[in-house]
Amino acid sequence: MNTFFSADYVLPVIGEAVKNGVVEITENGVICNIYAPDDSILAGKTIKRHNGIIVPGFVNAHCHLELSHMAGVIPKLTGLVPFLQQVISLRAATKHQVQKAMKAADKQLYEHGIVAVGDHANTAISATIKADSKIHYHTFVEVLGFETEQAHQKLAEAKDIANQFDKRATSITAHAPYSVSKELFKLLDDEAAKLKMPLSIHNQESEDENRLFRYKSGQFLDFYQALGREITDFKAQARNSLQTFMPYLSRQTPTLLVHNTYTSAKDIFFIERQGRNVTWCFCPNANLYIEGTLPKVGNFTHYQHKIALGTDSLASNDRLCILSELKTIHQHFPDLSLLETIKWATINGAEFLGIAAYYGSLERGKTPGLNLLKHTNGLTLTPDTEVVRLI
Repeated sequence: MNTFFSADYVLPVIGEAVKNGVVEITENGVICNIYAPDDSILAGKTIKRHNGIIVPGFVNAHCHLELSHMAGVIPKLTGLVPFLQQVISLRAATKHQVQKAMKAADKQLYEHGIVAVGDHANTAISATIKADSKIHYHTFVEVLGFETEQAHQKLAEAKDIANQFDKRATSITAHAPYSVSKELFKLLDDEAAKLKMPLSIHNQESEDENRLFRYKSGQFLDFYQALGREITDFKAQARNSLQTFMPYLSRQTPTLLVHNTYTSAKDIFFIERQGRNVTWCFCPNANLYIEGTLPKVGNFTHYQHKIALGTDSLASNDRLCILSELKTIHQHFPDLSLLETIKWATINGAEFLGIAAYYGSLERGKTPGLNLLKHTNGLTLTPDTEVVRLI
């Protein structure tokens, strides 16, 4: 038997908001239709009415499930390089501890109305958690290798890890510009084209990343020294990291650029001018946790580029909740409309992950999940807004 849900507003994401709209959904979670409140087909139907806004299930475009056991371990506002150093030195734990924390994080994601996750992994330890989850995961196996001569070896190691995940939803990707050589970037681009899979890359999360590429200076030099990495062959590029590494990738490769905290207007125009297949991903609460600042969102919206949202990991966030990310965005950028940012939280991430046929919008035939946003003010989020998973 089909169920009818109604709220003050229904946001299909594709299309206009429907005031007092009604969503018809099958017992298997398939969307049948969305109706205006006076539609004759609703006569005699039992309708479950709610106060608030009905939206599709959220898509978390960037997470690190493997780091869930590090919740609360690293203090806030360390800056990126000290944060990375602490992740490396403190992430060791038993397999049981890591899997227990991942299982709890997966439950938290689900309870916060998240239906799909783009998750970065360095090992295969999350494979069983993902296989058993109610959430759709696309795993991005991270490759790190700044030394040119190790490029082929690093790719081979990543392939061994990737083979332990669902091949239909697994990519091998670069970790970040500061941790991957030019040669390895090109190998990863070839692999993405061969498998027809997207890439997800940490980008300009720190101003020191730009200093490294422009001047070969800053905290990353001490970072490499502490790791015993030799970067003698690395030359200053006189341009930011984004403009340095993106030419190593083909323009057609679907690429999620994550964080973008220190991405300049010139960097964004560089992407615009080249017509690249890029989605920008913001993780605002993680940016505030680590660096205490946010991307200049207005520079990105100026070009109508696609934007998605992520939570990053519990090592850099207090919760894995896309609604929390939305609230932070609207708090700091109050001129943004929820009609636009709800796309960031749903369909844009689904399109990037290649799952928009099922997730991301309330359209007939899809199974996107239903979230209720309670304690809203019309189409505006409030500090008290909560998410309740309806299905």
